Amino acid sequence: MDFSSLTEPERRARVAEALRLGEELRRAKEYEKGIDVLVEALQYGVEKAKIYFRLGNIYFDAGKLEHAEYAYRRAIDIDPTHVNAHHNLSVVLRKQGRLSEAIRMKRHAERLAMQYPQQIQLTPEQIERARQFARRWLIGVGIAVGIIIALVLVLSVLF
Repeated sequence: MDFSSLTEPERRARVAEALRLGEELRRAKEYEKGIDVLVEALQYGVEKAKIYFRLGNIYFDAGKLEHAEYAYRRAIDIDPTHVNAHHNLSVVLRKQGRLSEAIRMKRHAERLAMQYPQQIQLTPEQIERARQFARRWLIGVGIAVGIIIALVLVLSVLF
């Protein structure tokens, strides 16, 4: 397939779907299929740090620590502030018995986490639930404020 004929939004949409499918396959322990999906997604040329990070996760779960290390290092090369890639690399290094490197990487991940706090990305369902909660809360507060004002007016008339 000629990936260059796709627009960037189309490439991003395909990568998002590959990331979703890759995670689904990882959870189903279908590691080789997940790896194939994510390696193909690299061809789109977008979100490469995310793809390598997810590849690292699949390789780790599959017990392929050398591959996981490579994937996490690639994610870090692309995005040096990728906190989770640093953290997961520290876990891989620890499992490989490379404790001093693991400790250094873990400390580095902690420093990065302080400098670059993660932005939470909500699903559309979570956003809608938050909006519903906010509406109910605001309505409740509005009613409470109205009652307080009415009580103050009644008390001021009586006294």
